[in-house]
Amino acid sequence: MLLEKLHMKTSVLNRNNISPEVSGLITRLVSLIPWPAQRQAMGDVVVTILDSKPRVAENEFGWNRSAVALGVKEFESGIVCVNDLKERHKPKSEEKNPELLESIQKIMEPYSQAEPRLRTTLLYTNMTAQSVYNALIAEGWSEESLPAVRTISNILNRHKYRLRTVQKTKVEKKQQKPMTSSKTSGK
Repeated sequence: MLLEKLHMKTSVLNRNNISPEVSGLITRLVSLIPWPAQRQAMGDVVVTILDSKPRVAENEFGWNRSAVALGVKEFESGIVCVNDLKERHKPKSEEKNPELLESIQKIMEPYSQAEPRLRTTLLYTNMTAQSVYNALIAEGWSEESLPAVRTISNILNRHKYRLRTVQKTKVEKKQQKPMTSSKTSGK
């Protein structure tokens, strides 16, 4: 009997007499709490019920183990960690260098045209990102100060320039004049 107990692994929930219904209730209640207080609530549950084991919380409740570990530290210390995601933002090339955007717009203006039916704000152009890159170099920008061609393509897309054949550059087809049929004398 003693050997059977040693070989049988009981879950922490069973050892602490937590039923599956209570486990489901805990999961539902914690999911209703807004973040980051939810993380602290997870930490509270793990410390109180699961013997401070985030890995068990991952297995039993399906919670993220690293978030639970942080929640345990927050719960025990009483200090809430702030996630400042806005400060992690990497500035775009045109935000770092506004003169670049002005130069690109100056280059693109003669080669762009609005959609003929004016249903969208897109500007259609027949100029590629590589040709914009070459035009910027010809304008006096050094290759070191310019972003890659792919980045210039992203800038053009963000500012609603789309690579399409521009209407005013299309060659119009000559319309054939109807030929007058020769009159044949019948009767």
